[in-house]
Amino acid sequence: MTALGDGAVVLFDMDGVVLEGRETDPAVRSRALDDALDDRGLTASASLRRPLERAAYDDEFRAACEELGVDPPRFFRAREERTAKRAVERLSAGMRRLHRDADALDALADRAPIGLVSNNYHPTVEFVVDHFRLDAFAFVRGRDLGPDGFRRRKPDPHYLNEALDALDATGGIYVGDRATDVIAAERAGLDSAFLRRDHNAGRALDVEPTVEIGSLRELVDLVDSGAIGPESERS
Repeated sequence: MTALGDGAVVLFDMDGVVLEGRETDPAVRSRALDDALDDRGLTASASLRRPLERAAYDDEFRAACEELGVDPPRFFRAREERTAKRAVERLSAGMRRLHRDADALDALADRAPIGLVSNNYHPTVEFVVDHFRLDAFAFVRGRDLGPDGFRRRKPDPHYLNEALDALDATGGIYVGDRATDVIAAERAGLDSAFLRRDHNAGRALDVEPTVEIGSLRELVDLVDSGAIGPESERS
């Protein structure tokens, strides 16, 4: 039995928690939009480009697609496929690195099953795990490409629940660096650890995490001490 208890897991967000950088650079989406347009022999005015290159699948994106004469769900997925491909190329070129305290993952994996659950694209998350040889993760999940994947982003607990089911877990803790991570954890019946790093050190939270930490290494001590543990029931 671990300090977390039988059936408990430790799940992690990726961007800003394990991997340096809060998210994929918006410039990557802009170039990916160029790719998707070039594939179709299209060009877009500056006013159309603005909604087309943002992350959101929303009314503005759909209206821009209709004006451009393309199917919104298909074009959104195509742009995301190109974004994921370009993000992987940047990672392969060494543009982003693991946080130094990512070495705590192995120690945590000795105490409980650990998983990676991110709002980033699944192909990108898989590449990060393979590229950096993060073999400690027993479960790895990024969001699906396309509108459905966008709608299932945190704070929706969809992918956290998927992780719990895959790991046959009854509870545990989710480690993130945003309020949406805390909310998603609560909705999945998990404790939450809010990780403070340089990019969010002064951010005020309007939700209350189970615990705040300044390093992944602190999490090892908290698990060993029994200061954090699973919720008795999943929601």
